[in-house]
Amino acid sequence: MGTIRVGWREWASLPELGIERIKVKVDTGARTSALHAFRLETFFRGDSEWVRFFIHPLQRNTKVVRECVWPLLDRRVVSDSGGHREERVAIRTMLEMGDRRWPVELTITSRESMKFRMLLGRTAMEGMAVDPGASYLLGRPGGSKRRTRTS
Repeated sequence: MGTIRVGWREWASLPELGIERIKVKVDTGARTSALHAFRLETFFRGDSEWVRFFIHPLQRNTKVVRECVWPLLDRRVVSDSGGHREERVAIRTMLEMGDRRWPVELTITSRESMKFRMLLGRTAMEGMAVDPGASYLLGRPGGSKRRTRTS
């Protein structure tokens, strides 16, 4: 797999979670990737711990809601951009951006006050070159490529 060029924001999908389209902030300053959620709960199925959460995948649209139920990977203490430490649950699922698909680890947290419902951190960016002056270089899932410069 060669290097792909991405903008500082891109469209993606999380097909295993039923999320067809979500705007992602590509953040080389963040180590960990994060996904917005509300009404989060963990529970056991047999010997395995699972997580259930709800998400509004599209900003400013509370009518579109996805319920996600997924095996829990881990619990991690993560520092946010303000230096506040928070324990978060983490999952591993498939991410699609452009014509690429690969497994990523996501921590689940409330990003209600953030502009983007998902943050793609460095650990999920192997094979990417980020153009900080460009947006949506890979196009919209199921749609056309719409390239923009944000200089």
